[in-house]
Amino acid sequence: MVDRLGRERLLELALAGTPDRALASLTAASPEDQADLALLREELATLALAAPAVEPPKRLRERLLATRPRPRGPRRPVLVVLDMINDYLTPGRPLEVPRAREVVPAVKERITWARDRHVPVIYVCDAHEPDDEDFRDWPRHAVLGTEGADVWPEIAPSPGDHVVHKRTYSAFTGSSFGPLLDELHADQLILTGCATEIGMFATAKDALERGYVVTIPPDCQAGMSAVAEQVTLVTLAALAPFEPRYLRA
Repeated sequence: MVDRLGRERLLELALAGTPDRALASLTAASPEDQADLALLREELATLALAAPAVEPPKRLRERLLATRPRPRGPRRPVLVVLDMINDYLTPGRPLEVPRAREVVPAVKERITWARDRHVPVIYVCDAHEPDDEDFRDWPRHAVLGTEGADVWPEIAPSPGDHVVHKRTYSAFTGSSFGPLLDELHADQLILTGCATEIGMFATAKDALERGYVVTIPPDCQAGMSAVAEQVTLVTLAALAPFEPRYLRA
């Protein structure tokens, strides 16, 4: 059972200027808190509209208008398909992610959407040498040159797509992923694949710290359990990109 924040605490947070993404994260596990938050916002808006308008001093108005950021958002997305390989999707293999097979149709639709709109598609896949030290801690998997390291056939890369190999959790670590994003002038990652609480979380966190906007379509991600997915998605929803790339000159 999830402990509720309650109406009074939600009002305190709202009046303190808590960002919307943080409030969404805090109330994600409680439908009652979500309903209370929506009602509080309506009541606060009604109260604000009922108050008499106050004209700000001229100097304050000029300063606020001068510093107001232009309303902008990311304009150069890329679609990332993470670790949707045979060794993770084939039943019975040591590191199988059973839920990943369930999201294949949605990932396939998203890939088609991206290609139709000329959004770059990047496959990032685990890939290990036969003697990789990673096998001291994990079962043997995704060995270069074996079919286990290949992308699941139903969503295999097409000419024009990009394929990046990685050895560890994050797509950025020891790979060509970061330089490729720079080459594509990307400012947003639409992240799909598995496993949500491991590779997807590590990649999303690193991307946010590098200034990328990260979007994870819920129907295009798969973790080891529904609970792990929810916790990861709620956590990431509370994080904003650091010094967003779309605001950089």
